[in-house]
Formats: sequence, C-alpha cells, structure tokens
Amino acid sequence: MFNFEKLDAWQKSIALADLVYQATRAFPAEERFGLTNQIRRAAVSVSSNLAEGCPRSSQQDFARFVEIATGSAFEVASQAVIAHHQGYLPESEFDAIQALALEITRMLSGLRQTLLRATR
Repeated sequence: MFNFEKLDAWQKSIALADLVYQATRAFPAEERFGLTNQIRRAAVSVSSNLAEGCPRSSQQDFARFVEIATGSAFEVASQAVIAHHQGYLPESEFDAIQALALEITRMLSGLRQTLLRATR
C-alpha cells in the first residue's frame, strides 16, 4: 500500500471520481469533449494531486499539492452546478457530488493546516 492510500481524503476523492464518472455516463454525447471531460478531469485531479504530493521531501511541498487538490474539488462542485442547471445531472446525483466535494474540501483544509503548522 502506498502512503497516500492511507489518507481518508484520498479515499474519499476516489469515491468522488467514481461518482462523477457514473453520473456523467448519462450526459449528452455532444458534451463528451466539453463538460463531461472537464468534470471528470477535475475529479481525477483531486486524488492525483494527493498521490503526487504525498512523497514530497517537505511538508510545505505536500501542502501545495493539497491546495491544488482543493482547487480541483471546487472545480468539480462548480461544474456540477452547471451540469445540474443544464438538466444533465438529476437532483440526487447533484446533491451527492456536492456533499462529497464539500466533505473533501473540509478534509483537505484540515490536512493543509496540519502540514503548514508542522513547518513553522
């Protein structure tokens, strides 16, 4: 097992990516290279940045990757709003994505603060 796999935030981010992939399967074909691709890439970016940042040589470096992962989670939330407004994302899927993205951003905020405190 890699170190990043032990992070609750990483595990939740994998669940978010799974949820996004499942939900976007029903998006219209004309969105395949637009919103579908964009929200999927943002969802994958959360876990990817945690994995990439975890082995960094300093806590401050890792904190920067956590910050990028947080931005990606916010992207997912914003893109989910657009998909919902366009009628691509039913209320139940929208609510699930938003709730999980919010939970992840809170976890990442705590992780980042812990990492930065360790560097002071």
